[in-house]
Amino acid sequence: MVVWVALNSVILVKHDAAFDPYPYILLNLFLSMLAAIQAPVILMSQNRQAEKDRINAEHDYEVNLKAELEIMLLHEKVDLLREGQWGDLLEIQKEQIKLLTALIQKKTATD
Repeated sequence: MVVWVALNSVILVKHDAAFDPYPYILLNLFLSMLAAIQAPVILMSQNRQAEKDRINAEHDYEVNLKAELEIMLLHEKVDLLREGQWGDLLEIQKEQIKLLTALIQKKTATD
């Protein structure tokens, strides 16, 4: 655009007439045509990008859903292990109480 304006100015100064006078109507026409050609291309590329983004979002959703299911399964496994450990701990505690009672009875019997 600068070259267009400079060329018109040089021709205007040297020959006292420019091929595209000051409002630069011809330049404006060329720029409008360029914009008209670029607009559909830009819209098509945006549509393609939007479709790619939608596919990526669906894939991310599926991955997140699978990860959530895996986490739920892990929680269930941990809960089952914890319940088993509570049962074992209760058995150990009962055994300790029996041993302590036996020790207390033995001590009271010797005193």
